[in-house]
Amino acid sequence: MTHEIIVGVTGGVAAYKSAALVSDLVQSGIGVSVVMTRAACKFVGPATFRALTGRPVYSRMFSDGEFPLGPHIELARQAELLCVAPATANYLAQAALGLADDLLSTLTLSFAGPVVVAPAMNSQMWEKPAVQRNLEQLRTDGIHLVDPQEGWLSCRQKGVGRMAEPVAIKETILRLLNRE
Repeated sequence: MTHEIIVGVTGGVAAYKSAALVSDLVQSGIGVSVVMTRAACKFVGPATFRALTGRPVYSRMFSDGEFPLGPHIELARQAELLCVAPATANYLAQAALGLADDLLSTLTLSFAGPVVVAPAMNSQMWEKPAVQRNLEQLRTDGIHLVDPQEGWLSCRQKGVGRMAEPVAIKETILRLLNRE
């Protein structure tokens, strides 16, 4: 059986690692659809993910007839798992509070299967009480977190906040898919 998943990409510099994750998942025989936020498109272009998946990349809440029920409904019904990598502090707050103002946050609310989230951000952001509260809420809500690593960050400092390596995220995805 071929698995179908969605990879959501948010607007952080770690979005380049998402391309490696998507490529590896596709090479493993997993069908991947990619949803990008507007900010994500500033870091990695949709053409990269179209080439890696052989599928359209979704970023708009409203489509002209492609999804009569809305992409957040129809994409959610087609996939077994949703993975958001990288997950910015903004996305974590949206998900923790149930906010839905773009395709990815609305898809997160309408998705019924397992959700894997791989946060990535500056270590000062990671350590803020508000971010930690949001993470705790997501854990309580049953979200599967792949915690960031300590290492060199794009802000030219070392600290915790570096997105987990694609292989670690893929391991979590495979473990959850193989529970079925």
